[in-house]
Amino acid sequence: MNNITISNLDEEIKSRLQKRAEKHGRSLEEEAREILPMALIENYEYSLNLATIIEQCFANLGDFELPEIPGEPIRIVSTFEE
Repeated sequence: MNNITISNLDEEIKSRLQKRAEKHGRSLEEEAREILPMALIENYEYSLNLATIIEQCFANLGDFELPEIPGEPIRIVSTFEE
């Protein structure tokens, strides 16, 4: 297996990585190994689409439909010219 060294890593990034590693019970190196594949794999298992993420959050509530909310006509922007 290859090794890499990351020089000049911003202290704030290192601190965030350390906190994330502690939260997941991993070392800094283990956490970086977990993050890199997620960032580099093109076909994500989890969608980054906000609508899909919201849909997944409520999927366990069962099938139901929300009523359509009628839209309003576009309002004319007021101008305050003299």
